[in-house]
Amino acid sequence: MLFKDKNRKKGKDSVVMSNDLLNENVQQDVTGDEDIKTELSILPDWLDAPEKEYVFRFLNNECPPLKPNQISLSGIELEQDSDGDIIVTAFIRSSLNKPIRLETATLVLIGENGERLARKVFDFTDLGEIPPRSSRPWYFIFSSDEIYSESIPKEGWKLAFELQKDHSLDLDSSWEQSLSTEDKEKLQQLIGSLQPPNTGEVNFMGYQAKQAENGDLHITILIRNGSDNNISIESLPLTVEDAEGDVVAKGGFQMNGFEVKANTTKPWTFIFPSSLVTKENPNFSNWRAYPSNN
Repeated sequence: MLFKDKNRKKGKDSVVMSNDLLNENVQQDVTGDEDIKTELSILPDWLDAPEKEYVFRFLNNECPPLKPNQISLSGIELEQDSDGDIIVTAFIRSSLNKPIRLETATLVLIGENGERLARKVFDFTDLGEIPPRSSRPWYFIFSSDEIYSESIPKEGWKLAFELQKDHSLDLDSSWEQSLSTEDKEKLQQLIGSLQPPNTGEVNFMGYQAKQAENGDLHITILIRNGSDNNISIESLPLTVEDAEGDVVAKGGFQMNGFEVKANTTKPWTFIFPSSLVTKENPNFSNWRAYPSNN
């Protein structure tokens, strides 16, 4: 990195609690309100030019103090090369009274308005041990297939740790208004009791099947998004099978950009008109619904 402007950082700061990132309980002999300045810590032979140490030392002194038990990513500079890769320079800062080692962690590059610009799982083996109350500069490279935006700002961005959240329930606004508190709690309990979908997986789970007096079939499905991104469904061809493995109904539904948020499950009811129901007296003691091949 060339450090075109050596007098200021181009990125913002992000902070996480060490317990959330390191998956361990850390107790410190300091009060929760103490301001902690971090000392610069550079790995031997890491710098390609000795004068850069002075730049890093100056910029580190400009970083805001941390509170106890915090780990921070403090953005310094961002460049995009001719191949489209993004090279981010940032401090990894720790306010802990003990050294820490990071193994792997997912980092996201976030724009000024909170939009995701890039995401990557980084291996921190080469980063080594970060001493107590210290700040270590590092380069983070996002390749072109890990970048989500064509417009990458030079300033106002931030680098942040992506902490894994529990898989949760996502209700459409119409469901929020129509469902009783008891029904919402039942759904939340069900979602909490299920094994979450695998990372990156989107699957469908049957929740409720009812056949109306006019023969229409009402199928409620849990759409489970195990990916780190929101998904949008424009159309969905569905097949329903009963406990005997027979096809009960088959049809296509226009979803018009139906969104399921990242790492959530969203219920939705699909109505098959009687003309699409192909089996009389289906056995719904056990059933499944899945996207049709077409």
